[in-house]
Amino acid sequence: MTEKILILDFGSQYTQLIARAVREANVYCEILPYSANISFDPGLKGIILSGSPFSVNDEKAPNINIQEIIKKVPVLGVCYGAQLTAKHFGGRVEKSNKREYGRALLHKQKEDILFRDVTERSQVWMSHADSILELPKDFELLATTDTIPVAAFKKSTNGTPGSELPLYGLQFHPEVYHSIEGKKILYNFLVNICGCTRDWTPAHFITDTVNGLKEKIGNRKVIMALSGGVDSTVAATLIHKAIGNNLYGIFVDNGVLRKNEFENVLKTYDQLGLNVKGVDAKKRFYDALAGKTDPEAKRKIIGGLFIDIFQEEAKKIEGIDLLGQGTIYPDVIESVSVHGPSVTIKSHHNVGGLPEKMHLSLVEPLRFLFKDEVRKVGRELGIPSEMIDRHPFPGPGLAIRILGEVTDEKVKLLQEADDLFIKSLKENKLYATVWQAATILLPVKSVGVMGDERTYEYTVVLRAVTSVDGMTADWAHLPYDYLAHISGEISNSVKGINRVVYDISSKPPATIEWE
Repeated sequence: MTEKILILDFGSQYTQLIARAVREANVYCEILPYSANISFDPGLKGIILSGSPFSVNDEKAPNINIQEIIKKVPVLGVCYGAQLTAKHFGGRVEKSNKREYGRALLHKQKEDILFRDVTERSQVWMSHADSILELPKDFELLATTDTIPVAAFKKSTNGTPGSELPLYGLQFHPEVYHSIEGKKILYNFLVNICGCTRDWTPAHFITDTVNGLKEKIGNRKVIMALSGGVDSTVAATLIHKAIGNNLYGIFVDNGVLRKNEFENVLKTYDQLGLNVKGVDAKKRFYDALAGKTDPEAKRKIIGGLFIDIFQEEAKKIEGIDLLGQGTIYPDVIESVSVHGPSVTIKSHHNVGGLPEKMHLSLVEPLRFLFKDEVRKVGRELGIPSEMIDRHPFPGPGLAIRILGEVTDEKVKLLQEADDLFIKSLKENKLYATVWQAATILLPVKSVGVMGDERTYEYTVVLRAVTSVDGMTADWAHLPYDYLAHISGEISNSVKGINRVVYDISSKPPATIEWE
């Protein structure tokens, strides 16, 4: 049975970071709303209580019965989780004049297994308005900072082994980057306190998932829309390992893919042994997009027509009753409120709307993985690095990188310019330094001169950003000599483009895509 840590979410912005840190220690974990029913199965090794935007003194502050939980598994409270623990057992938590936000230095007051190999005055990251001013009876102070009296604590067992399991609280956030030795503290909790064996690896995940898929699917058939992206490719490869050619993949050329992408992706799928049918639907998409300039209208046309085509292809296959999807864990987490589970799964992935339309049960082998974990699993599966490490690419493709009406001519222009930009980033070893790169075709023509000839041609924008998750982004500071080189390359090589500009807007206030 797979070992597991549960993270009870009280609404903190850092909850996903706790999960990522636990996974990085090769320990499997799941995030649940604090109000969820906990199944104390034999694999559950411990529970972490997250932070929260609430104060424990709010009238409707989230609450749980910690006393009952520590009879079954060890518990670590983080920030709000620590304050809730202190208050639950009779301590005093109040708003403090000495609030802490940002860096602080930890002063260890007592040696403990939780701080094994953690240095004195280790930098930690604080983010709290309330402070624990008095610990409950039978609690031990483990650490302070220069400005707060309680930065870490544990509950004493009073010499009655077996009655309660270890209970710890941290006022700081060990999961964030600026808590320098935070991962070490979490490791100590996971391994030295909870007894986790750290056996959750990509190889372990693949074995367990494939066996689980075999059991769940049996001899049934699965249909799946593929996009050439990381998530759908890894999900399809896992399903294929379980059921072989009973997985029917559909890859639609919507006319707004990158240059040669349709052919190249199909070739890769063939090398991976996947049973995938390519559908050339360029003309249908161009006809539907004719005259449309509004970004949202273009998105809806592309999404709706894709579903129509996918359904047409599905009807050609008898006995389909399962739909494969590349849903990943952030999609699942974001669809569940900390005030109670929601049945609405976000529909922002590339086959949004299909489950409702086709009345099929879902097969989602990646629904408990983060993006970086999907990539690790993909590498373990032998999927080529050019597919695993590719930048995010929007579902509506180049249609939202062509401002205004989408035409065959404009698509060809943008494909050529985009191809030169992406290839040159790779050749200059810059591709891996940016999170996403894009070329945008503006509905603007300007005068240029080439040789003795006057030109009147289009302008393209080059966009490259650095980011962790796409929620915020900064423009990538690409070298000037590189920008000069790629500008000349595009202007000289793509007939129809005579001007290249570089976007130096961050998100916010701008978005990464232009539409």
